[in-house]
Amino acid sequence: MSKPRTLGELQRSGYQTLSVKDEMRKNLAEKVRKGEELFPGIVGFEDSVVPQIENAIISGQDIILLGERGQAKSRIARTLISLLDDEIPIVAGSEVSDHPFTPISRYAIERIEAEGPDTEIEWVPRERRYGEKLATPDTTIADLIGEVDPIKVAEGRYLSDELTIHYGLLPRTNRGVFCINELPDLAERIQVGLLNIMEERDVQIRGYKIRMPLDVFMVASANPEDYTNRGRIITPIKDRFGSEIRTHYPKTIEYEMDIMEQESRQVGLPGFHVETPAYMKEIVAELTQLARKSPDIAQRSGVSVRVSICNYENLVANAIRRALRLGEGDVAPRVSDLPSLLASTSGKIELETVGDSREDRIVERLIQGAVVNVFNRYFAVQEFDELVHAFEGGLNIEVGDTMPSMEYMLQASSTVGMKSAVARLGVQNNPASIASAVEFVLEGLHLNRKVNKDRMDHRSRYRR
Repeated sequence: MSKPRTLGELQRSGYQTLSVKDEMRKNLAEKVRKGEELFPGIVGFEDSVVPQIENAIISGQDIILLGERGQAKSRIARTLISLLDDEIPIVAGSEVSDHPFTPISRYAIERIEAEGPDTEIEWVPRERRYGEKLATPDTTIADLIGEVDPIKVAEGRYLSDELTIHYGLLPRTNRGVFCINELPDLAERIQVGLLNIMEERDVQIRGYKIRMPLDVFMVASANPEDYTNRGRIITPIKDRFGSEIRTHYPKTIEYEMDIMEQESRQVGLPGFHVETPAYMKEIVAELTQLARKSPDIAQRSGVSVRVSICNYENLVANAIRRALRLGEGDVAPRVSDLPSLLASTSGKIELETVGDSREDRIVERLIQGAVVNVFNRYFAVQEFDELVHAFEGGLNIEVGDTMPSMEYMLQASSTVGMKSAVARLGVQNNPASIASAVEFVLEGLHLNRKVNKDRMDHRSRYRR
């Protein structure tokens, strides 16, 4: 059945008018009844943040998402459009998505008065019903609400004519979801300008007093650090938002890994088969979790999940770079690839105190802590008594990011106790994966003080 194209056709179709908050409430209830996922791509918030968002939507409350950087605040706001209808009708040509039954702009009102049931309507998809503004100190009322358009005045309209107004982002998101990111960065005088929009719906633009009952679901995000460092949210604005919802970082390694794999760019080149062992992914996630507890890192700034994502990408990229130089088709990241994480970690953490090379040392300690924690989850050190005894008898093993995988395979097959350890990690006949497993076992024994390690250029030697 074709969609109505005029006001008269829409009236005869029996179309029901809903406010945007009623629409979201209805669609939320429908998704819950069907058991559908409400917020695709949001991981680890199922029992904490999501129930609070559901409550806010059911109660029709605007929300503030409060949390440190990298806690999916913007992602949550953008996924809210999935709770909107597929499309809605507006008066054709309207800048503020006027509802054909209850227009609010002078343009739509005059058009309907002139054309009546023949007024043309158009259908707007849900993707066009989302508006977003990053709050910056130079944001103006004109950006958010509107301004007199000098071009329209130059065309011959009178300043007293409401049609001279160029609407800002908020009116243009009428009947949709509008998000202000980093609200404390918005100047306090501009925050004051939002008060009537959110409550009384009266707006003044260059002396025009306009009754504009906007129908908007408002979302704002803020970082707790910003309250003291860069600005604050004025109390009247906080009072207008119904719910303040605290976000958080992934609470488990498993959630951290899920986000890391979901959000990372798939690094790969034709002719290469990349296989990242589970324990290497765990090391990357564990490093981030340790950083969030480290006294050397400023926890007030937070340690974003972007640390895990970028570290994972760099780890795989370094393994591919080695494979390119060695002419190998199978790729598996190794412990000797972990120093590449320094570049992707350093710019995303803030230290409590600043020193010349202190950051390098802190990241290196985090890497070591991550390796030993993951190793001890997979193995008990006592399992390697036979291998440690071989080192005491003079065994030396060299590893490095320039060594071909086949050399590791030969060492694993000829070293007492190594073959069974590699098998425990689920590695079979893939040389690249065997090389990764050998390095993981040796580094784990070293960090547990069972063997010594001598560092050389591009290589390391494990010995007793």
